[in-house]
Amino acid sequence: MPLLRKTNPRLFSIALAFLLTAKYGYYSVSRELSAHHFDPSASDFVWQLEIHNPPDNRLTRAVIAFGLSPALDQVEREWRNIRTSVQAARQRGIEQNENIGSGALIIVGMRGQDKFFSNGFDYPSVVADPTWFTDLFDPFLMRLLTFPMPTIAAINGHCFAAGFMLSLACDYRIMTDGSKRNAWMCMNEIDFGANWPSSFICLARAKVPQHVVLRKIALEGHRFTPREALDAGLLDAIVTGGTEIVLEHSIALAKEKAVKARSGAWGLIKSGLYRDVAETAKRGLSPWNTVIDEIAAKQRLAKL
Repeated sequence: MPLLRKTNPRLFSIALAFLLTAKYGYYSVSRELSAHHFDPSASDFVWQLEIHNPPDNRLTRAVIAFGLSPALDQVEREWRNIRTSVQAARQRGIEQNENIGSGALIIVGMRGQDKFFSNGFDYPSVVADPTWFTDLFDPFLMRLLTFPMPTIAAINGHCFAAGFMLSLACDYRIMTDGSKRNAWMCMNEIDFGANWPSSFICLARAKVPQHVVLRKIALEGHRFTPREALDAGLLDAIVTGGTEIVLEHSIALAKEKAVKARSGAWGLIKSGLYRDVAETAKRGLSPWNTVIDEIAAKQRLAKL
């Protein structure tokens, strides 16, 4: 019989023998433990963040503000509380498992389907929202990029536009091989006349150093099959199967890498590595689409 604990009108926690799950509208986050009983001192902590916005997991203001951002808060809070408790215990001379304080985060598209990781933004609402990037999405993206533990994108279907960028902000990417159902990675803004925001540009430059691959992504809108994405260095692995198989392999990778979070330096080092990305994202604004650019160009040319 699970323990159901209501912590606020929309947030619930369920403590099970192996699993702690919280659901808040647009996400579900769970933590798998290696112990046989719920034990906050267990050494292997892998948090799973599941994006909920059927049918195709679009990244809307509600999804980010009430789902993904609070989920990152929850995961980081739990991880830091564990590390603080361990440090305090060691100061009192109490021996602790040397791996306590390890941690890793997996982000997966909604389970129960094998078609979409995320199909990107809800474009009309983003265009109508002047603070979308500056106040909401860019801060979220930069936080994920510098998150203080290893992050894995478990890409269980199509990964388009902002969904592509969300996966790039993760440290590792594992994708279905598309043998059972088509799955592509694609930045298709070029095909419908949308510019890339500065955050996308600097993130892509940081994560995709080969200019030929970057050209295919940004200027050609190429639809990468999983095999093509792997060969291009966009993925770390592809696996045969649907969501649960992708998640299984992602959990295995997460448990392998989780120990690297133990020292607390993982996020600090990433903040240094990607400092230019974060700084450019904060100050760089550009016309969002061709209509805005055309208006600005006409105004500029009229002054000549």
